[in-house]
Amino acid sequence: MGPWSHLGGTARGDPARVVVFAPTPLLTVTIESSPAGDEDEVHLHPGGQGVWIARLLASLAVDPVLCATLGGETGQVLKSLLEAWGIEVRAVATAGWNGVYIHDRRSGGRVLVAAKDASPRSRHDVDELFGITFTAGLEASVVVLGGPETSQLARAMVPEAVPLDLYERLARDLRGNGITVVADLCGDVLDAALRGGIDVLKVSDEELELTGLVPDRTAPSVIRAMEQLRGRGAGAVVVTCAERPILAAVGDVVYELRAPRVGPVDDRGAGDSVTAAIAAALATGLDLVEALRFGAAAGALNVTRRGLGSGSRREIGLLARHIDVREM
Repeated sequence: MGPWSHLGGTARGDPARVVVFAPTPLLTVTIESSPAGDEDEVHLHPGGQGVWIARLLASLAVDPVLCATLGGETGQVLKSLLEAWGIEVRAVATAGWNGVYIHDRRSGGRVLVAAKDASPRSRHDVDELFGITFTAGLEASVVVLGGPETSQLARAMVPEAVPLDLYERLARDLRGNGITVVADLCGDVLDAALRGGIDVLKVSDEELELTGLVPDRTAPSVIRAMEQLRGRGAGAVVVTCAERPILAAVGDVVYELRAPRVGPVDDRGAGDSVTAAIAAALATGLDLVEALRFGAAAGALNVTRRGLGSGSRREIGLLARHIDVREM
C-alpha cells in the first residue's frame, strides 16, 4: 500500500465527496483531423474550469458534485454530457443560456471559430444556486469555488453572469459551518471571495500579473503577493508558475514544489488539475503540505496529455513520490 493508496475514501471507508461551484459551464466544440488524415472529427464536451476540476476528481475516485446553472440548447446538451461522465449535477434550470466556443485544431494550434458567453442569471437563479451549493457543501468536507466562465478564456476579465457577492456569501457561510473552502479564482471574483475568507487559494503567476498584484513573475514578487493575499483573507496560497516550480505559502513557511521535467503536449488546464488534486487530498484526510505534493503531480501529468482535467489516480500517485518539496 503506497502513501496515496487511500485517496478516494475517508478514514471511515466512506467515499470522499467534493462540491464544485461552477456557475456557468461551457459547451466546447472542437474540430480536429482524424489520425488517418482523411476526414475531420468533431468533438462535443462539457468545458470550463469547474467541469475540468470535477472531471479529475472523478478520476481520483472522489465523488464530485457540480453545482451550476444550465439553460438554453447549450445547457440541455451540457446536462446530458455531464451525466454521461458520471458527474452528479445539481443544477438550476435557467431561462438564459450557457456559453459555447468552437475551436479548430486541424492546423495543430487553436483557432477560435465562434464563441458566445453565458447570459446573466436572474436574481431567482442566483438565490437557487446559493441554496443548492450551500446545502451540497454541508454534505461534503471540501467545496471548490470556480469562477464564471468566458468563451475567450480570459478568466481575469469575465462577464458578471452572477453577482460578485455570491462568492463572498458562499465562502463566509460554508467556512462558518466548518467546511473547507478551496478557491481557484482571480480578479474581482477573487476579491469578493477573500472578503468571505478562503482556506486554500490557488492562482497562477500570470493571473497575478494580469490583475496588477505583481509587477513581474519573479519569485520575490510572487512571495510578496502571497503574503498580501493571506493578509486579505486566504489561509494558504498556492501559485502555479507555468514551467517553473509551484510556490505555496502555508503558515509562516513558503514552499517550492519541483516536479520531474516533462515535454508538454497541452499546458491548458494544468492549474485546474492542481486545484482538483489538492481538494481531493484534503477531502480524504491528507494534511495540506502532502496535498500540495499531490496537486503538483496532477498538474505536471496534465501537460503530458490531450484533454483537460485528465489523468489517473495511479499515475498521479506514483508521480507524487517524485515531487521535491523544499522550504524557502
